Amino acid sequence: MTVKANTQIFLNYVDGEWCESISKEVIGNESPSNTEDVVGSVQKSTRKDLEEAIAAAKSAKKKWGNLTGNERADYLYKAADILESRLEEIATCMAREMGKTLAESKGETARGVAILRYYAGEGLRKVGDVIPSTDSEALMFTTRAPLGVVGVITPWNFPVAIPIWKSAPALIYGNTVVIKPATEAAVTGAKVIECFADAGFPSGVINMVTGQGSVIGQGLADHPDVNGITFTGSNKVGRQIGQSVLARGGKYQLEMGGKNPVIVASDADIDLAVNATISGGLRSTGQKCTATSRVIVQSDVYESFKDKLIEKVREIKVGNSLLDETWMGPSSSEGQLDTVLSYIRKGINEGAELLIGGERLTGGDYDNGYYVQPTVFEGVTNEMAIAQEEIFGPVLALMKVNSLEEGLQLANDVEYGLSASIFTTNIKKMLTFINDMEAGLVRVNAESAGVELQAPFGGMKQSSSHSREQGQAAIEFFTAIKTVFVK
Repeated sequence: MTVKANTQIFLNYVDGEWCESISKEVIGNESPSNTEDVVGSVQKSTRKDLEEAIAAAKSAKKKWGNLTGNERADYLYKAADILESRLEEIATCMAREMGKTLAESKGETARGVAILRYYAGEGLRKVGDVIPSTDSEALMFTTRAPLGVVGVITPWNFPVAIPIWKSAPALIYGNTVVIKPATEAAVTGAKVIECFADAGFPSGVINMVTGQGSVIGQGLADHPDVNGITFTGSNKVGRQIGQSVLARGGKYQLEMGGKNPVIVASDADIDLAVNATISGGLRSTGQKCTATSRVIVQSDVYESFKDKLIEKVREIKVGNSLLDETWMGPSSSEGQLDTVLSYIRKGINEGAELLIGGERLTGGDYDNGYYVQPTVFEGVTNEMAIAQEEIFGPVLALMKVNSLEEGLQLANDVEYGLSASIFTTNIKKMLTFINDMEAGLVRVNAESAGVELQAPFGGMKQSSSHSREQGQAAIEFFTAIKTVFVK
């Protein structure tokens, strides 16, 4: 896109300084709610820019790692306070830049504040154990060593929460960071990094380089001085990142796609199930890796559930993400909108019945944005693309089953295993679901989308590299155990 002359330009942050890319090129980000609204522009960086950031992080890692956990925590607390003071500004930027409603953007930014404070608290927690030795004159214990330089590659759909939930544990455990935010949300990402910079983090401890994934993201994966990569994004890119890091002996953590089911049992609270399905599947325009995509309903309550679901979907107000009355904003980009519409066409062509939605919204203000109707299909069979592939949009696929066992079989019959939920009042069904569901996050009588910051998060099968993020589990990726024997 052509960048307007008065568009604010955001710089890279390298070695404690804001700096222009060597390329002198920028990338402009327009609002998906209104493409005439250019939110800002970011640097189109080169490998040379990235190398300077990695060198700065490498130079800073020893001094940062030698600080006490409590000393590092002070910086995180300061960053949290600054982020909190700028919550309105950053949330508004997020809503403009990637189309998440303002209410959801405020909630995500507040979550970023909470994550920073949570990991600041980790600075005073234990990092090892005393282990009995067979030698009566020896002391044996474990401690933890930071990886060193950590590359952080983040997506556009959570431009505050995900960069923070990766960077905060990396920092508190003594690592230095080079972050590559998704270009589509990099203005918001730059505003988050401003909070770290203004908190006074030492030069080189946290760095940000914006640009193309094929240049900056792949450059992080390939670089021998980057000791670990934490990535959230698509399966295709994640596999490529993982293979590159593995080939050079680095450590990697991948969080990728989901095709998340909700099972509605015959004894479920139908109203609760309907509301949670809509919230889990359609908030954020379905652009969450944990979003509900498949809705597997027992035949006894199928018609009742369907009728109530459609009634509620009809009430959804789609519009500009900044308006108070908007419940669902636009798709994040024209490309994302095209992907959603292509899957809707696939559903129709493969024989699913379109119950509601299915079209791009046009006319008036809709013509300036990337709006799609919330969409519900029924008659979906398991071999259809809309039952197997991640859409990342506001599309629900209804599937009727006769028993919980049949529902679980359908729920597990995909390559993904990120999140899943069941609605039931029967304890035996709850326990069966918890035991048999192949997902890293299982929820009972709650929507599939959502994980608390103090709890481990990650998927099974093709949804992740089988590591876990968030909570105290984060220490497992960002550090290595060191066993100490003192005679």
